[in-house]
Amino acid sequence: MDLKTASAIRRLRLVSVPEGISWIILAACTIIKYTVASGFDVAPVLGPIHGVLFVLYVIFWADAWNRTKWDTKTGLLYFAYSIIPGGGFVAERRLRREAEDAVIAARARNEGVVNA
Repeated sequence: MDLKTASAIRRLRLVSVPEGISWIILAACTIIKYTVASGFDVAPVLGPIHGVLFVLYVIFWADAWNRTKWDTKTGLLYFAYSIIPGGGFVAERRLRREAEDAVIAARARNEGVVNA
């Protein structure tokens, strides 16, 4: 994995958790607004914050997909994580695991270990 690919994955990892948190908070506040407290409206504040995080996620996702050459299923799965509440946490975990596997593979290649 080259440096630009690793950077693209890292950027996607860094934005996935805040995007997931903002999605959950916005959904919870919307539920509270319509069920418990009708005067409780934080959407004018949280909506734009979540919107910016979502747009950043999509931009970083597209860059990561372009650089990593994921197949269509994997690329669309990472996009779906941005739509599912809490999916950002799953995306971060999978991306971290993918990056760690790439580091292990690179070290094995450098040490001359051949896949059996």
